[in-house]
Amino acid sequence: MVSETAEGNGKRSEAGAVRYQKLAADMRRAIEAGKFGNDGRLPSEESLAEQYGVSRGTVRNALALLRANGLVTSRRGTRRVILGTARTQSFHELLSFTNWARSLGEEPSARTIHARVRAATAVEGERLQLDPGNDITEVLRLRFLGRVPVMLERTVYPVRVGEVIETLAPDSLSHTGALDASGVVFADSEHTIDIVAADETDARLLGCAEGAGLLREVRRATDPTGTPLLWSEDRFLPGTVSFTVHNSATVSSLARRRAPR
Repeated sequence: MVSETAEGNGKRSEAGAVRYQKLAADMRRAIEAGKFGNDGRLPSEESLAEQYGVSRGTVRNALALLRANGLVTSRRGTRRVILGTARTQSFHELLSFTNWARSLGEEPSARTIHARVRAATAVEGERLQLDPGNDITEVLRLRFLGRVPVMLERTVYPVRVGEVIETLAPDSLSHTGALDASGVVFADSEHTIDIVAADETDARLLGCAEGAGLLREVRRATDPTGTPLLWSEDRFLPGTVSFTVHNSATVSSLARRRAPR
């Protein structure tokens, strides 16, 4: 249970997470486990606030997040109705490997292989809305779940954003959290999923055979004005994650899942 007192002392709070996001995650697990009964309706905001030891405002924000993720809906004057129990994810869980891993109870870690400034290629310039040859910050990072390497992350940033990343330690856990803390606002992202053959770098760092098929997620994130903040290509080892599209009457969303072990 998420209590305001426990969060206030910071002992169990996760870096960059806010109270209503934690509550939404807690409620989502309860919905998936069928803990709210079989009538398809959630308790009132007042009851939920008492049950979870939070304010009604926190409950309201958590419910709004659950609605955005397609798990609940409501009509004026009625209690929220559970649409389904398919596992969907918040915007920040899908944008941040660290937030996603923690939402599943996994222990993430990271090792930055390099972070350097170089000239943008034509493709990178197009994705980041920069002229070819403009400087960008390139980051190559190996990501782990439970000390096991599962993904190699290649990200390029405009230099103004990359300057924040360059100050971080090589084992810094969440680059997204550091950017959030520095005032960078992520508002939108697009994701493309496909299969790609492992190159020499993938093989060396992920421990797979060169030419082996890897699941690739290509992401571009923008700020509220539509200005690109990053373009990233994440390559996952086979059997480590899967992606699911969840459709409802109110929303379509993408979910990343940990493959069964």
